[in-house]
Amino acid sequence: MKNRRALLMMALAVVFGLAAVALASRWLLRQTPGGANKIIVAAADVSLGQRLTPEMLKQIEWPADSLPRGALNDSSKLVGRVLKSSVLRDEPLSEAKLAPAGTLGGLSALISEGKRAITVRVNDVVGVAGFALPGNFVDIIVNTQSNDSAISKIVLERILVLAVAQEVGRDETKPRVVNAVTLEVTPAQAENLDLARSVGSLSLVLRNQVDPRPGTTEGATKGTLLGAHAQPAASPAPAAEAPAPARPRVQVATAAPRARACVGVIAGVQRTQECL
Repeated sequence: MKNRRALLMMALAVVFGLAAVALASRWLLRQTPGGANKIIVAAADVSLGQRLTPEMLKQIEWPADSLPRGALNDSSKLVGRVLKSSVLRDEPLSEAKLAPAGTLGGLSALISEGKRAITVRVNDVVGVAGFALPGNFVDIIVNTQSNDSAISKIVLERILVLAVAQEVGRDETKPRVVNAVTLEVTPAQAENLDLARSVGSLSLVLRNQVDPRPGTTEGATKGTLLGAHAQPAASPAPAAEAPAPARPRVQVATAAPRARACVGVIAGVQRTQECL
């Protein structure tokens, strides 16, 4: 009798335990509906400009109340798309990190709409000692001759560095000394830059990434650089010669005509007059 009661209690405990598990599982499923919190992330580190393949993608569960903005959940729509920014492993993918559909891979995928890419030759000095890395912004200075005087002038401001040499990775922070830098410019800026490198030498000036203020200047010349020492002291102007004193005019007094005395002379029938 006692054994029967014990078995009955054990059976009831098992039934209630299974019911509790079933109810808990059902409650958890209601809290996280199937597929609602699954998003697509990178299966490995992927550099910008690369075309996505199925091996680069995976689907994981993500808390429904903290889903990243723009997160995607359909991997089939991502295959073949090109990244315009690097992503790390397990980093969620979104449209903001992808180039427009149909974009080919490579550097062309990184160029913004309406912009162009142009490459300029640099050295360790012109390239800011290798700190002009992809993703940084630079100003461009040209040094040339103007009116027989050297001048340095900022000709382009806040230009995005797309690539250094043949590398477009933006995650590196160590300086890299290269011989070429590719910049993103507008068509008008591309013309100005091409002209600038043909008339003088170029230098890159690294600037703060979040500082949009323009650096309006008039350029630096030898005169503005050295100030008063750049111009030789002007020789004093020769003193104006004093006008020669006017020569006094000598007035010659003319004697008044002297009155003459005349005497009439009669000789025969002739009459003459003689004056003394």
